[in-house]
Amino acid sequence: MPDPAQTPQSDGRALPGRGRTAVVTGASSGIGAATATRLAAEGFDVVVAARRVDRLTELAATIGARALPLDITDAGSVAAFAAALDRVDVLVNNAGGAFDANPVADADLDSWARTYEVNVLGTVRLTKALLPALRASGAGDVLFVSSTAGLVTYENGSSYTAAKHGVHALVGALRLEMVGEPLRVIEVAPGMVHTEEFSLNRLRSQEKADAVYRGVREPLVAEDVADCIAWALTRPHHVNVDLLVVRPRAQAAQHKVARES
Repeated sequence: MPDPAQTPQSDGRALPGRGRTAVVTGASSGIGAATATRLAAEGFDVVVAARRVDRLTELAATIGARALPLDITDAGSVAAFAAALDRVDVLVNNAGGAFDANPVADADLDSWARTYEVNVLGTVRLTKALLPALRASGAGDVLFVSSTAGLVTYENGSSYTAAKHGVHALVGALRLEMVGEPLRVIEVAPGMVHTEEFSLNRLRSQEKADAVYRGVREPLVAEDVADCIAWALTRPHHVNVDLLVVRPRAQAAQHKVARES
């Protein structure tokens, strides 16, 4: 029997995701929505998950996916989500965010707690819940969308950088624990990505959010990151992309960005 993932479309192009179910969290906007769209185009059966069900439903109808509500910070929501899935081959842990830009001296501990809950604890909660299905698939993938903020610190970003360092540590530990099993553990760490909500949620001002990208020629967009995610997931399954760092050409480091006047 031929491998369904290698069965060609009518146009002759193989669909590497055919026969595989991919869960994408944080799929109501930005990188999550772009990733779900791209994976659906690659033939995956996509399950889009987020809190904003109205947006999910619209996206699912557009790309032919299944929409399920999910709040990764709520244990009951995660349990109900996991119970609703018949199989899981791929988990894209994309849900996360930054919620302040304070220096340590002015740290808002409620914001720190929220940042950790969404980026770290919620990610662990869902990964733990879906690991049995991922392992049972015989060729599972757990992909974490982290950030270059998980590799280097910068001023006024302590809550977010600390949380993303936590995600990076989680990825490394899980990969060590899963070695020898048919499960890949992948990390994609984007740098500057211009999406509609990330900087706005963090800075709470459209003017300040726009200033982050002002003068930057061709920052990354969500589809660029989705392209990297799809590439990593569609490599032969013995190939594990441990860490893929992706930045726009204009950004050499967190603190070194070329801006046009």
